[in-house]
Amino acid sequence: MFRLSVTAALVVSFWALLPPAAAQANHCLAYVQGTPGVVPVKLSTNQAADAVRITYVDHSTFRLRTPAGVVIATDYAGYAGDGPVPTVATMNHAHETHYTDFPDPEIAQVLRGWNPMGGPAVHDLKIADVQIRNVPTDIRLWGDMAEAFGNSIFIFEVAELCIGHLGHLHYKLNPEQLALIGRLDIVFAAVDGNYTLAIPSMIEVLQDLRASLVIPMHYFGGESLGAFLAGMRENFVIEIERGATIDVSRKTLPRRPTVRVLVPHY
Repeated sequence: MFRLSVTAALVVSFWALLPPAAAQANHCLAYVQGTPGVVPVKLSTNQAADAVRITYVDHSTFRLRTPAGVVIATDYAGYAGDGPVPTVATMNHAHETHYTDFPDPEIAQVLRGWNPMGGPAVHDLKIADVQIRNVPTDIRLWGDMAEAFGNSIFIFEVAELCIGHLGHLHYKLNPEQLALIGRLDIVFAAVDGNYTLAIPSMIEVLQDLRASLVIPMHYFGGESLGAFLAGMRENFVIEIERGATIDVSRKTLPRRPTVRVLVPHY
């Protein structure tokens, strides 16, 4: 786990004193408390010029297409869904379903969420219209053992949106990690409740992150997803998408904190 350095502690303290809109020097939106409900939503077929297209491929793999045409595959294990080969693939080290040692050689940037040489992975790069960075976290092994920095939360800043993929998150986030992540607009969260964080702990993490839109992933059947939605219903609107793909822009973000369930595109 991270140890809070003096510098990071000062950053956290300063960050905590700021009002939500000024909490970080980027475009991420503030959290707005809302009234829960269940809303069916329609699938868009044409990507708007200012929108990011998000497709839930399966498991923890999403396919993101930016307005400039950059294609990103998250937790890439060899399959990235239909369409052109991704420009960027991100991976995590928890299980073989979240990474591959043999990525497609046509992928321009393969970003591993762990450092095979030891220590944390560090990514901060600009590709066309998207800035990609990461915040490392530990993963459990067995018993009390852990792999330091085996997981990364990848953050994609594009089209005035901050999109975060929590990866195979095993521990609740500490103040330093929350400060490094900043304010997310959209977050992809594992809700299996077993292999990753327990559902109550994941809900606490999502409440701390205060994203406008939560998209669940890494659920195996309806039981864990149902338990997650039940726990989120008090403070989040629940939306059930009819397909695997949505387009999201800054202006179409929900005004109330929302969980939107996508149907995996197998």
